[in-house]
Amino acid sequence: MGENFNVGGVMLDRPFRIRRLGHFMFNFNNIHEAYKFYIDLLGFSITDTVDMSGRLTSEVAASLDDLNMYLSRYGSDHHAFIFSSKNLAEARGRGAPPKVTVGQLTWQVGSLDEVVNGEEWFRSQQMKIQKSGRDTPGSNWHTYTLDPWGHPNEIYYGIEQIGWNGYSKPKELWRGFLETPERPQIPEYQEVQEAIDKGVDLCSGYRHQETREFSYATDGILMARPFKITSIGPVRFMVPNMEKALEFYCGKLGFQTTEEVMWDGHRCVFLRINTDHHALALYPEEIGPALGLSDHSYCMSFGVQLYSYEQLQNAIRFLEESGVTIRYLPPELTPGMDYTAFAVDPDGHLVQLYYYMEQIGWDGRPRPQDRRRPIDHSNWPETLDAASDVFGGQTYLGPWA
Repeated sequence: MGENFNVGGVMLDRPFRIRRLGHFMFNFNNIHEAYKFYIDLLGFSITDTVDMSGRLTSEVAASLDDLNMYLSRYGSDHHAFIFSSKNLAEARGRGAPPKVTVGQLTWQVGSLDEVVNGEEWFRSQQMKIQKSGRDTPGSNWHTYTLDPWGHPNEIYYGIEQIGWNGYSKPKELWRGFLETPERPQIPEYQEVQEAIDKGVDLCSGYRHQETREFSYATDGILMARPFKITSIGPVRFMVPNMEKALEFYCGKLGFQTTEEVMWDGHRCVFLRINTDHHALALYPEEIGPALGLSDHSYCMSFGVQLYSYEQLQNAIRFLEESGVTIRYLPPELTPGMDYTAFAVDPDGHLVQLYYYMEQIGWDGRPRPQDRRRPIDHSNWPETLDAASDVFGGQTYLGPWA
């Protein structure tokens, strides 16, 4: 590819640049237990619940145990984690190929132009477009394409922000599109002003109700849990064909390889999109049995970053006391991440808990292995010496609760 596209005055080899993982979705076999795990225990907050019954026949709706899609957040983005029942997805005609339990991986770009021009570029690369337009609720402009195994990958711009009062937008402000939008679009300021002029109650949207007591003194704040999620990702996939995976995620979406590791004869590749060491990790499918992982999903794990090493230790204790299984994988499989643990969700996915991600500088080089801290999962120290880039990378904005 040549440098052919002007993106904000900078010439790039595709008309968009992914900045971060914005949100992520699982479809669950056990939706009610998943709700308890991700909302009650991990602390994601529901921002909107979408009742899908109107899109189904009454007979099909009556056969399902949960008709809702749940959108949840950890910060000000309208949603960072989405989940629904696998049976609901299938009933809606959204059934996935075998071992695809991820409903979407959603990558933020910088502007509406990048979304629309990105869709045009995807088409020029003979990539299938799943859908384009603007989501409601959430208000993000988007286009979706599929990886070689059917995982939906979305690029988006402009997700709704949840403010100090915790309310999402009222339904009267849901302005969705089911097709590629014309440009320019009116700004969100104008959408809100028009609603005010019509007398819409801006506090008539959804507000999450916390069910746990605020009883944990956590770094100076009373919290309902002794930890705070401050970021999501990375995502880890076990793939049937490494070269096909790299062609899609690097060749099409623009990820860069940070590092490769050989572990027990398996080639593992770590990809970045910003300064974090990796946002996506790819492993051969054969690594799953060697690690004793669930074979129902290509997804090895979904990551949640916690504020600090101390909170990471607190989270492990809290989850274990709540009956959650915690696993530890060989540290060679998570380079650039220091101490880390994996909570097993009700469907058998691993949720990676961590506090630190190595930062990659202007020269694109990761820290040499001999400059990294040795990790001994049988003996976690109470405190750690600071790495030069500790607390680096994306900063959490706003109060914790």
